[in-house]
Amino acid sequence: MLLRIIAVLKFLKAASLIALSVGVFRTMHQDIGMRLEHWVRAMHLDPGNRHIEMFLERVSNLSPAQVKRLGLVGLLYAGLFLVEGTGLWLQRRWGEWATVVITGLLIPVEVYEILRHPSAAKILVLIVNTAVVGYLVYRIRTNHETG
Repeated sequence: MLLRIIAVLKFLKAASLIALSVGVFRTMHQDIGMRLEHWVRAMHLDPGNRHIEMFLERVSNLSPAQVKRLGLVGLLYAGLFLVEGTGLWLQRRWGEWATVVITGLLIPVEVYEILRHPSAAKILVLIVNTAVVGYLVYRIRTNHETG
């Protein structure tokens, strides 16, 4: 049951990244800064907020090649999430191992990000990912010992 819940989370992450990547590719030859500023205003966020301003400035300076790379990286990660989710959904040992390795490799990066710029969301992601890895390692070890 828990494997299926983790699989669904992986599928949701993959779907989100695919949608985001498609959106990124669609803006490749447009003024991304203007488009994002429109979305910021539509979501009633303050475009004068220094964090939003910095984000808009950084995104506005991306070249089409950088935008393309960003979209491709998103699709690569989506592919990894689909592999993990499929393996977990089918309750395959390789899916458990893939999730342990891929998710486990990201934990040090998450810790680093929390140390640089702490936020409740980042801490929650770290807790969930650590729990997933811990659960899967426990499951792999227990299933190996019993059969």
